Amino acid sequence: MKVFVSRNIPTAAIDVLKEYGLDAHINVDNKHLTQDQLIQECQDVDLLLNVGHADLDKHFLESCKHLKGIALASVGYDHVDLQTATALRIPVSNTPGVLSGATADVAFLLMLAVSRKAFSRAHEVREGKWKDFEFMQDLGIELNGKTLGIYGLGRIGLELAKKAKAAYNMNIIYYNRSRNLEAEKLVDARYVNFDDLLSQSDVISLHTNLSAETQYRFNKDAFRRMKKSAILINTARGKVVHEKDLIEALQLGEIWGAGLDVSNPEPMSPSNPLLDMPNVCVLPHIGSATIETRTQMAVMAANNLIAAKNSNPMMQIVNKEVYL
Repeated sequence: MKVFVSRNIPTAAIDVLKEYGLDAHINVDNKHLTQDQLIQECQDVDLLLNVGHADLDKHFLESCKHLKGIALASVGYDHVDLQTATALRIPVSNTPGVLSGATADVAFLLMLAVSRKAFSRAHEVREGKWKDFEFMQDLGIELNGKTLGIYGLGRIGLELAKKAKAAYNMNIIYYNRSRNLEAEKLVDARYVNFDDLLSQSDVISLHTNLSAETQYRFNKDAFRRMKKSAILINTARGKVVHEKDLIEALQLGEIWGAGLDVSNPEPMSPSNPLLDMPNVCVLPHIGSATIETRTQMAVMAANNLIAAKNSNPMMQIVNKEVYL
């Protein structure tokens, strides 16, 4: 069987594919592929290992209905039309769990960087604007003992909560569709409704999937209900935040700052006003970008394709109905 790999991946994952008899055709140039190009590449293969968030919509799936499996090297799968994939009997897998620690690290990094305006202050040094000691210039805020609100307390949110509790003794509150009893036990997290999450949190960190319910949940109305001293952190999906409303809220001082590892669209335009705000830190979607995590993600995706090759259920299947 042949597999197309849409971007370069660690050698360890390629070795796994070869060990189990899969002929890997890799986008060695690592160039961005249009949907039409990806469809063309998939015509002569049996399986797809998809890296990134190419739109695997109904058109793509119907054009590649011969595929025996699609393994995503990502946790999120909002870019896949699962209903169509299931109807066409194409199993789709993702890579949950392995990137929780790395992504939580980036959320923690952004939380601390925003609280001390670290990105803009470092930029001042590079531009030669650091002239003298100013006792009251661009002061930050401390995190110790503050309240961290987590929107979507799953694996990643829990990892962040552990770090925040250990480093700064932060109080943890959270909003989910259902309670997370493990988190309540481990970090003394307190379940609250959405209004209380907004009004009580000093930092709100987003760790939810993108869905019809969560899209643009953080908008003008939400920002107006947050503390003026609050920080918003987003390492989830760009569309969970209404970006124009966020810009306006920051300009009006309705919230104190924001740290973003994701945006809408991606990449963010270099002319985006957020990039010039001293109380905003933006990263280029590097939540899982460590050698260790990306290797684990690629190997997990490879193992899911091996299962599909052998007509076995994928271990990290996201459309379980395909096996019914």
